[in-house]
Amino acid sequence: MSKAIAIDIHQILKLLPHRYPFLLVDRVLEITPRESITALKNVTMNEPFFQGHFPDFPVMPGVLIIEALAQTAALLTFSEERQENAVYYFAGIDGARFKKPVLPGDQLIMTAKLERERAGIYKFQVKATVDGELAAEANITCAVRMKGA
Repeated sequence: MSKAIAIDIHQILKLLPHRYPFLLVDRVLEITPRESITALKNVTMNEPFFQGHFPDFPVMPGVLIIEALAQTAALLTFSEERQENAVYYFAGIDGARFKKPVLPGDQLIMTAKLERERAGIYKFQVKATVDGELAAEANITCAVRMKGA
């Protein structure tokens, strides 16, 4: 059985190519390599998307919640080793459901469980919660390819 580990923002920046304003994971609370991950995103009023979504009632866009979950899954994929030329592509989404709006001041807790991996194609079950309540869930497919391939 693998030992669970946690990582901070400095390690996240080494593992993911995303940067402001598109880096949507603040900290990894726990990773069990090749199995599961729990990460968090602190949602603040300073997020650039709140300016237009929506001015009178700021709500985190569902597509960005899914992107945050995909970045969480990428961190699980790369938690052991990331090749320098590897690029992580979002390849598919099934069964996405949004159950609760995510608002400024919320802490989004994201989980990804690896369901299977074959030939660089990864399938995950992902969930996002706020205060223990389900905010979003989906099954996502991601692919790892080498740059230029």
